[in-house]
Order: sequence, then structure tokens, then C-alpha cells
Amino acid sequence: MASSNPEFFEPGSSPAQPELLVSAVLHLMSHYTVNNTENGDHNACVKLASVIERHLKILADLPDLAPVLRATCQQLSEQWALVEERTLPQQGKFNLLARLMTGASVN
Repeated sequence: MASSNPEFFEPGSSPAQPELLVSAVLHLMSHYTVNNTENGDHNACVKLASVIERHLKILADLPDLAPVLRATCQQLSEQWALVEERTLPQQGKFNLLARLMTGASVN
């Protein structure tokens, strides 16, 4: 399971094979949906949205990935950043917006 592997959560670390990242992000998206609908755990949803966004950003930045997949990952990364922003407590929203505007990592 991807969520038990610490390399999937380290900002500077990424698996050598893009297929592992794709597999992990799909797995995480499933968990986000389940947690969001069943548990209503706000903190878990914010963390999952953040990890999903990070995985998609890493995929979008891989030069060897097919252009259409890179573009899709970039668009989805931006959408997940918005999901994360909507689920953050009000005080954290300004910090996220500031980081997005300066191009800094949102995670």
C-alpha cells in the first residue's frame, strides 16, 4: 500500500518509475473519496488532498512522461491544490494562496 511507504510522502523524494506514482495517486484519490464521504475526517482529507496534489505535481514535472499525461497531471495538480485550499482552516488559506502566487511549493 502506497500510504505506508514513506518515500511517497517526502517532498524531495519520488519513485524511480512513473507507474508507481500513478498507481499511488490513484490509490490516494480512492481513499480521499472514501474518507470524505464516510468518515468526514477534515484533517485526513486535507492531508490526502495535499499528498495527491504533490504526487500529481511530481508527475507533471517528469520530462520523460508523455506530454498529454504531463499536461493532465499539471491540470489535476492545480485542481487538487484548490481542493486543499477549500478544506484548509481559514487561517491557513492565506499562507497557501501566498505560496501559490510566489510559485513556492504548496506542501
